[in-house]
Amino acid sequence: MAPSTHTVTNQPPLLVGHDVFTTDRVLSEAVDRHTAPELAGEVRGELALLGRSAGSAQAREWGFQANENPPRLLTHDRYGHRIDEVEFHPAWHRLLGKAVSAGLTDAWGRPAGHVRRAAGFLVWAQVEAGHGCPVSMTHAAVPALRADPALAAEWEPRLTSHVYERELGSPGSKPGALFGMAMTEKQGGSDVRANTTTAVPVAGDGGEYLLTGHKWFCSAPMSDGFLVLAQAPEGLTCFLVPRVLADGARNVFAIQRLKDKLGNRSNASGEVEFDGTWARRVGDEGRGVRTIIEMVAATRLDCAIGSAALMRQSVAQAVHHAEHRRAFGGELIDKPLMRNVLADLALESEAATTLAMRLAAAYDSDTEEERAFLRLAVPAAKYWVTKRCTPVVAEALECLGGNGYVEESGMPRLLRESPLNSIWEGSGNVQALDVLRALQREPQALNAFLQEVGRARGADHRLDRAIRDLLTELADLEGIEARARRVAERVALVLQGSLLVRWAPPEVADAFCASRLGGDWGTAFGTLPHTLDLGSVVDRARACG
Repeated sequence: MAPSTHTVTNQPPLLVGHDVFTTDRVLSEAVDRHTAPELAGEVRGELALLGRSAGSAQAREWGFQANENPPRLLTHDRYGHRIDEVEFHPAWHRLLGKAVSAGLTDAWGRPAGHVRRAAGFLVWAQVEAGHGCPVSMTHAAVPALRADPALAAEWEPRLTSHVYERELGSPGSKPGALFGMAMTEKQGGSDVRANTTTAVPVAGDGGEYLLTGHKWFCSAPMSDGFLVLAQAPEGLTCFLVPRVLADGARNVFAIQRLKDKLGNRSNASGEVEFDGTWARRVGDEGRGVRTIIEMVAATRLDCAIGSAALMRQSVAQAVHHAEHRRAFGGELIDKPLMRNVLADLALESEAATTLAMRLAAAYDSDTEEERAFLRLAVPAAKYWVTKRCTPVVAEALECLGGNGYVEESGMPRLLRESPLNSIWEGSGNVQALDVLRALQREPQALNAFLQEVGRARGADHRLDRAIRDLLTELADLEGIEARARRVAERVALVLQGSLLVRWAPPEVADAFCASRLGGDWGTAFGTLPHTLDLGSVVDRARACG
């Protein structure tokens, strides 16, 4: 037995054994706000159940296990047959099974489906972010498949199922299915019109093709089906590629290797090759981008939700640490400078969650005005929220000091994950240019945005000035492309400010408008005006109590 040299004191307890949903005031208030009263009890009950699972020690252990034991590519079986399978740790399947059973791929046909699903995604992604990739792809595939009613009738019930079936099998034999996406290629990246993968029609008029080519990034290559872009005779076209054909035979889907990524290590991302791979056309030939764009929009919103989840978990860990740590004669959370840092981080997290849930509610409303609003708000939110994620996580890690820099804390995994959502589904420049495209080509999108932020006009002079400044920026078309990031940032900040002014407590709205819109802020976190009610802002971010 080792000698006892000291007693361990002043170390915060693990943040486990709590309800991740119910203790998140910002998220639970958003769910109440965007859910019809007759559904509120049902939705809150579902999310509280998921929240208790997310806050359990068991779920925390699953997250660590899934990342410490990354997926392994099996190209051949013991006899030399090509199988192209990806092997995962059991913890991965438990995480994914819980996500599917909680309805995180089932938003498109339920009342308040997008709000409850977005809130659930935000809760469960705090446990472990990697498995959110196939969850997001599966959820987002539904609107793209609806371009072909026959395909949608066949596949949508499987994609929205609450049953997780891990083994590959013929589509008709599985009660539930997962989808991935394979769009980008070596030579083009985000410029998918540069794709060289070809699609040759099979004789007849059944919409069947054979694909030849490659994909440089294939998301979730262990999935049951994939939406793929390839060059058909009439141009770039969207296709559905199943891993297993109707007769049970494996489709040609050669996984060349898995990516060795900075983070997101529990999840498999692969390079694949097609060589006479059977596919079904989705939508018309030559309309591939238009067909798949609804899937892309949904996954972009998930990038914002996922980043909001990372920020929330990071801030919750930082506040929890400061609550239970004494330094320099008092509780760390009561030190004025630490309180300023925590409040600044909490503002960023609250603004991200509030915006993400507003966009989910717009999907549920599904009116012409809301659809126009989403065309501008989604790329702006994806641009800004994902950009803010890495600095928030890094600063939250620093709040834990050296304890936050060791793997056991979980903070390094959050930091490695934090840049990802800004890159996937179109990086920052792509999002900023999409904001410009919506502003220039769709006047109804700008009108819908102005109506939305106009609902808060007159409530805060800094917000009113920011709206005027944005309109001045948009009126000047000189060098607009070079200013695209500036425009996207301002759109997102004005929108966040308007939502907080309407719905957040006054101390939160005041702090956000003073710093993000009024300019009374430094270039690092912890530089809020000291005259603000920072204690109340921090209190809202507590994960327990």
